[in-house]
Amino acid sequence: MEKDKHLGLRMDSDTHRKLKSLAEFEGRSINGEVLYLIRQAILQHEKEYGKLR
Repeated sequence: MEKDKHLGLRMDSDTHRKLKSLAEFEGRSINGEVLYLIRQAILQHEKEYGKLR
């Protein structure tokens, strides 16, 4: 069974503030919002270029 992976992420204060506001608006945690946005980017990429491995 594979464990969840951890990713440390640094960002400037303005980006963090905006991400926090976006997450709150969407009813998600910041972590949940980041995962959502990453998954959306992957889906869009795969739609345009095909499945990633």
